[in-house]
Amino acid sequence: MVKFVNSVKKFLVSEDGPTAVEYAVMLALIIVVCLAAISTIGSSANSKFQQVGNYLT
Repeated sequence: MVKFVNSVKKFLVSEDGPTAVEYAVMLALIIVVCLAAISTIGSSANSKFQQVGNYLT
């Protein structure tokens, strides 16, 4: 257990810890933006398909 605690301390003190957190935050932001874009595009596409369907019937 002491070995594990020491390795966690070493990881947090080194530059790898903050870098990993920064990458995780950037990834989360990218995912949120992608989901918002897909939602917007999906509703727009659905509207257009409805218009085409109504025109054809």
